[in-house]
Amino acid sequence: MPQKKNVLTIDSLAELALVHQPPCLSLYQPTHRCSPENQQDPIRFGNLVKELEASLRQTYPAAQTRLLLEPFEDLAGDPDFWNHTLDGLAVLGGPSLFRVFQLQRPVAELAVVADSFHTKPLRRFLQSIDRYQVLGLSFRKVQLFEGNRDTLDEIDPAPEVPLTMIEALGAELTEPHQTVASYGGVGGGSRPMHHSQGGKKDEADIDAERFFRAVDRAVLEHSSRPSGLPLILAALPEHHHLFHRVSQNPLLMGEGLMINPDSLTVDELRQRAWQVVEPQYQSRLAALADEFMAAKSNGLGSDDLEQVAQAAAAGRVSTLLIEADRRIAGRLDGVTGRIEIADLSHPQVDDLLDDLGELVSEMGGRVMVIPAGQMPGQTGLAATYRH
Repeated sequence: MPQKKNVLTIDSLAELALVHQPPCLSLYQPTHRCSPENQQDPIRFGNLVKELEASLRQTYPAAQTRLLLEPFEDLAGDPDFWNHTLDGLAVLGGPSLFRVFQLQRPVAELAVVADSFHTKPLRRFLQSIDRYQVLGLSFRKVQLFEGNRDTLDEIDPAPEVPLTMIEALGAELTEPHQTVASYGGVGGGSRPMHHSQGGKKDEADIDAERFFRAVDRAVLEHSSRPSGLPLILAALPEHHHLFHRVSQNPLLMGEGLMINPDSLTVDELRQRAWQVVEPQYQSRLAALADEFMAAKSNGLGSDDLEQVAQAAAAGRVSTLLIEADRRIAGRLDGVTGRIEIADLSHPQVDDLLDDLGELVSEMGGRVMVIPAGQMPGQTGLAATYRH
C-alpha cells in the first residue's frame, strides 16, 4: 500500500507537540535521491525500526509492540517510497498517529521511544531562513516547488489548488478558452491569441483574471499561509502583471521569473529562483545581525549561553539566532534556565541550542537558524530581549 507523505508546516509541528498517548516513536535518518546510494536507505531504516522494537519490548507486550511497529514495517516494504526519497526522513508514530516527513536536508540517525515525540530536527528545518516556494503558472498547468539555496523539488499542491484553467472554471469557461492552445504553449514560447471580436477578447481576459484569482486564493490558503515561505511567480511575461494585480498573497515576491518553468530543468529553475531570493535572504541576515548588535549595545541582547538560557526561561527572548550545524551538549531546565554542560556523545544528552530554540518558541519568541559565517558572534547563539 503506497505511503502518504505528510507536509511539514508549523501546524503539523504543533500537532506533534500536543500531549499524545504514549509511547511516542520517533525515527530520523539521512536518505538519498539516486541509485545506488538509496539502495541502502531501507536497510538502515529497518535497523532503526529494530532499535525501536528493542526499546518497546522493555516495557510493552509483544502484541502491542507489533501493532505499534506495523506502519513502520509497511513503510519499509514500500519500494515506490524508497525510490522517491529526498535528503532526510522523519517518521513519527504512536497509538493514534503516524506521520512521514521527507526533508530537503540530511538529519542525524535517531530512533527513540519516549512519552513525547522528538521534534527538534523538524523544528530546526522549519526555522532555516533560506527556504522559498515557486509557483509555476500557465493556463495549461499549475505547479508548486519548494526549495532552498541547494535544492528545489516539485511538491503536490493541496487538492483545493486548481491545476488548469479548465479545472478552475469548468463549465463557466468561455468559448475563446475552450481550447487552451490559443494561449501560451507548454514550452517557453507564447502563441499569439486570436480573437475575431473584441467581445471575445474581453471574455478571455475575464477568464484569465478569474483563473488567476482562484489559483492565488488557493495557494495563499493552502500553501503560503501554512508554510510562511516567500513565493516566486514563474510564468510567461504577459501573465505577471495580471497575476500581481489580482493577488492577495503578502508572501508573493515583487520580482519573479519571466519564463514558463516547463522550459527549464528543475535545477535551472532553482538557480534562477535563488538569484531572486538571495538578495532578500542576505538583506534579512544583515538586518537580524544589526538588530542584535543594537540590542546588545543597549543591554537588551546577549550571546552568553547562561544569560540567554535564564532570559529564555523568563520569557524575555524575542528573537533567538542559532548557528546552523552547531551543537552544544547539555541539559536545560526550562523553568529556571539553569544549564548543565555535558558530553554530546552520551545518548541521553540533548543539544542545548535546540532546547533553547524550543523553549523560546514555546514562550512566543521567534527562532532563526543562521549559517555560521553570518552569525553575529562566535558562541553559536545570539538573543534579542523583549525588555
